[in-house]
Amino acid sequence: MGNLLKVLTREIENYPHFFLDFENAQPTECEKEVWNQVNAVLQDSESILSGLQAYKGAGQEIREAIQNPNDYHLQEQAWNSVCPLVIRLKRFYEFSLRLEKALQSLLESLTCPPYTPTQHLEKEQALAKQFAEILHFTLRFDELKMRNPAIQNDFSYYRRTISRNRINNMNLDIENEVNNEMANRMSLFYAEATPMLKTLSTATTNFVSENKTLPLENTTDCLSTMASVCKVMLETPDYTSRFNSEDTLLFCMRVMVGVIILYDHVHPAGAFTKASKIDMKGCIKVLKDQPADNVEGLLNALKFTTKHLNDETTPKTIRAMLQ
Repeated sequence: MGNLLKVLTREIENYPHFFLDFENAQPTECEKEVWNQVNAVLQDSESILSGLQAYKGAGQEIREAIQNPNDYHLQEQAWNSVCPLVIRLKRFYEFSLRLEKALQSLLESLTCPPYTPTQHLEKEQALAKQFAEILHFTLRFDELKMRNPAIQNDFSYYRRTISRNRINNMNLDIENEVNNEMANRMSLFYAEATPMLKTLSTATTNFVSENKTLPLENTTDCLSTMASVCKVMLETPDYTSRFNSEDTLLFCMRVMVGVIILYDHVHPAGAFTKASKIDMKGCIKVLKDQPADNVEGLLNALKFTTKHLNDETTPKTIRAMLQ
């Protein structure tokens, strides 16, 4: 158990300090049922990211079809280019629904009484690692999506074409795959700047509201503890030197940012107040100490996807750090 989580004997500034070995945790018998459920989702995450990374869009075909509205061949070409892309976008969207359920299963395990978040991390280390992996995937997905305007352009063209019903004699079998209700839900999903983070934020908020007998602190303390763990690991050379891969450094940064955003959406006062259990100044400083290319997307996520950054209760020094 000590391989994953080592509790330091001291507390600095009243924030919990741990070392989490994100690289090697294995599930215990007690964890296996939930771990297997979540693993069935996570094992598809790399193919989702590969599919998104390879997404080139049908921009040229769409432009030519719009510029030549009477050219049937160009209309057909654009339509035949867009349809398989829409099927791929549906797959990404459906994966977000699976991820939402997986997150809620993990939250249930990591917040249930009588254990504290610290005790849960000690007892259920492999589940904590999976929680981190979901956050890591989420920020990677959203970074890729934000850099790809073709996604919304393709989907908008698809919806316009369907609604105008201009291609009656083309392949409309796709409506069996993506009916109007599905298209509406996909449209809301892709309209978000960071759709996966929005999915996780909503899932966490729903988890809290649906589990009325579970104190809110059980969930927010789980998130703040994970943020502290990541911050200390990132700022402590003795810890970072234990990573087998440099990718683990970026993994830690993404997880830290992900739990901060979730905390900010779920906690009534947010993550940025002086009373917050997350050391926001320390977390932002840790990010800013990294090469700019590695953290630009993460700093933007803190700026644009948190809920309380611009509240009056946010200290000016923290706002200034994120300018």
